[in-house]
Amino acid sequence: MKIAFVTDSGTGWSVKEAAAHGVYSVPLQISEGNHAYLENEDINVDQVNELMEQKKVIKTSLAPLGRIEELFTKLKDDGYEAVFCVPICKGLSGTMDAMEMVAKQVGLIFYGFDNHVTAVVEGYMVVRAKELYEQGKTIDEIMDILNEICDTTNTLIIPDDLQHMRRGGRLTPLAATLGGFLKIKPILQINKSTKGKVDVKDKVRTMSKALDETLEIMKKEIPALGEQYSITVTHVKAEELGRKFLEQCKEYFPNAHYNFIKLVSVVGVHTGIGSLAIQYFKEL
Repeated sequence: MKIAFVTDSGTGWSVKEAAAHGVYSVPLQISEGNHAYLENEDINVDQVNELMEQKKVIKTSLAPLGRIEELFTKLKDDGYEAVFCVPICKGLSGTMDAMEMVAKQVGLIFYGFDNHVTAVVEGYMVVRAKELYEQGKTIDEIMDILNEICDTTNTLIIPDDLQHMRRGGRLTPLAATLGGFLKIKPILQINKSTKGKVDVKDKVRTMSKALDETLEIMKKEIPALGEQYSITVTHVKAEELGRKFLEQCKEYFPNAHYNFIKLVSVVGVHTGIGSLAIQYFKEL
């Protein structure tokens, strides 16, 4: 069966960059006021961060249905019989449901995997799924392997500006004010146990303590030396802090594979300027 492997810009890739990995992609939407933009087409991560610095309220939404329909129709015309989709997780977006609906409309068999997050692991999974299929693995076998990866995946986020989260409606004004006054730094997590939704893992009093606690969480979840693990440190205009934490990670997990990137906008717009996020998973 001829299967197309599909994702979205939650990977941080443009459509062209996804194609270089042998997969198809559609852009998610980012809006500010009356303006709507296609991620990595009309607007990039630096431009989104500039809007946040201007205290703009930015929202994200799923890829336009028209773009999904356009892609799936072309895939059908090109002889594909099915799509295997690994988009941004259901807990953060309705993209998966939209892809399933459009696939049925155009007559494609639909396979979807919820990675319970987004970003680097989303891109890894869709490319890995394609590789496994080309190696002769069945769909069920591929799903099992992706589930194993998912079981090892965690994303920890440390927002710096609680007032940004208040503006976005993710904290009550009182909680944001008190949090700022008390210098509370929440450590947030997104993973399989949270069903792809942002949840509070812990609360500490300073950014320094938040980073120390994040490292302790990682030590409990990643085997010694980090063998066969991917660790990505990401930031929203906090490069110096991010690089410092990256070096700490390398001391404890010297054998892991590392990435250092800007946090994808679909997460960064919710956490704000100064945020750090750490994503890790076992490469299977």
